[in-house]
Amino acid sequence: MPSIRVLGLVAGVLAAGLLAAPQAAADERPTAVVSLGDSAISGEGAGDYEPGTRGENGNWCHRSANALIHKTQVAQRTVNLACSGADAANVSLADTTHYTEGSQARRLIDVAKANRVVAVVLQVGANDEPAFADTLVGCIKKWFNPFGSGCAKDLRVQWPARLAAMAPKVERAVADVKTAMRQAGYADGSYKFVITSYASPVTEKMDAINHGPQGCPLRLADAAYGRTEAVPQFADTYRGIAARNGLSYLDISRATEGHEACSGGENSATEWQNRVLVDPYAWVFGGLDSVGIHMAQQSFHPNARGHAQLGRCLTEYLATTTPAARCLTGADGNLHAVA
Repeated sequence: MPSIRVLGLVAGVLAAGLLAAPQAAADERPTAVVSLGDSAISGEGAGDYEPGTRGENGNWCHRSANALIHKTQVAQRTVNLACSGADAANVSLADTTHYTEGSQARRLIDVAKANRVVAVVLQVGANDEPAFADTLVGCIKKWFNPFGSGCAKDLRVQWPARLAAMAPKVERAVADVKTAMRQAGYADGSYKFVITSYASPVTEKMDAINHGPQGCPLRLADAAYGRTEAVPQFADTYRGIAARNGLSYLDISRATEGHEACSGGENSATEWQNRVLVDPYAWVFGGLDSVGIHMAQQSFHPNARGHAQLGRCLTEYLATTTPAARCLTGADGNLHAVA
């Protein structure tokens, strides 16, 4: 017969086992990285768009299989919720519709529940007060009038105020993305939240005579203003947004330097940005709705080569703990994340 002392020890061990806190179940959901925002991150200009976003039934989101988020190598899944032409409100939790699609933050909730999101990447704001696409079109119109002035003079006065008006809208979208993640069960800081700036699509370093017919009908002085002033000011604004809201910041303002539209002259093979690109086949999916801006909406956006390089840089950045970095071309000709 076991002694009373032994029986007591056994009972104590059993009781301790029964009362011990249960081990937390392993999270078996696939890891994922998610992109939110507008055309620059949806993959506009990179081709191979997801069915349903090519103009069908009015959806021109142009989410590309070549989009930079799909070129990252940090998670088991890559999810692209961005939509061409979206503004900050379309990202927020607001009751909004853009190209037939609702709030990106609301859709993020479902994605974050079904997956273990390790990073959210946001690029938005260009379609708010900066009206980047419309501004570029305005500069192109100036080129067609050889007797008029360029667009840089007026923009130098207007641009800072436009960026200042944009910033609070982007910050509201940022707050809503954080709220969406909390609703999906994520604590702040349990995932990396990255906001990015924009790359310059144009450069003054083009063929001085033939750049217009080659697909970049812009005055060289206006292109120089965009590359050396407007885009860097854009980047500074996002750096401030990141600092105020505790976000990671990836500056891509110089990411396509030396590879902008028309930088290659007659040969576009080295370029990471599209020149003016008119797609007459847009009507195949979009019908009569494609007539007009949709036939040219891929113009002056990163192409598939550009997205591959941006995805490479983002992959490097997500592997670090540095709060901010910029994408710069290295000696090997590829983009790298530089702290």
